[in-house]
Amino acid sequence: MAATTAPAARPAALPAASGQAGLRGTIASELTKIRSTRSTYWTLLALIVITIGFGALASFGATRGGGVHGPGFDATMHSLGGLYLGQLIIAVLGALVITSEYSTGMIRTSLTAMPRRGVVFAAKALVFGLVAFVVGLITSFGSFFIGQAIMSSDHISASLSQPDVLRAVIGGALFLTACGLLAFGIGMMLRHSAGAITAAIGLLFVLTVLVQFLPQSWQDHVNKWIPALAGSQIWAVKPGLGGPPMFSAWGGFAVLAGYAVVALIGGFILFIRRDA
Repeated sequence: MAATTAPAARPAALPAASGQAGLRGTIASELTKIRSTRSTYWTLLALIVITIGFGALASFGATRGGGVHGPGFDATMHSLGGLYLGQLIIAVLGALVITSEYSTGMIRTSLTAMPRRGVVFAAKALVFGLVAFVVGLITSFGSFFIGQAIMSSDHISASLSQPDVLRAVIGGALFLTACGLLAFGIGMMLRHSAGAITAAIGLLFVLTVLVQFLPQSWQDHVNKWIPALAGSQIWAVKPGLGGPPMFSAWGGFAVLAGYAVVALIGGFILFIRRDA
């Protein structure tokens, strides 16, 4: 009699990981990467110290600048003046967050652990954006309170209870976040640290300087579309007062955010199409 064997039981299919679970795990991994990178701490510390320091200098200068305390004087914007330098530091960090992984080859490890590139991109952008915003809040509020303490001796200080002041201070954090994400998107597109940093600084700083050499009639139309100039309206209590025509606070920020979104979309498209 021929022996009969029961068919082997087919192993149960493993449930597919949900996108939510995959995103949570990847976010946790990206948080670990940022916490374990010493250069990130030093860069963020430099951002806080330099931004607050230059804001304090601007505030001290306002107490010595006779004749500038008229209707157009913006005590809040003076105390946040260090953001002009802070945007460059956060841009460097935003570019390095992604380009350093390409230079060390860590991006291959990340994609091996999570092959779904959309999840990896979203996790990196979310984690960096959150870190930039939290540090931006610390920096903006620190700059504001120190600056106002300095200017209070000359009775030209502002308080958070005054109209649009709180929006301007929180806007400083939003400004830094948008600048960082703009550089992050550029870094994802170029995948080269020096190139990404140069491009981001050129767009945020050099372009701002170059446009000042245009005839005034041209500046009146161009300034409002320059990313850093447009975005800086969000941390002004009196946007565009006494200067060239500019968008409103939120309108100017929307211009900067638009640049960041375009860079992120470009980086995402290239990220999912190119090899690591």
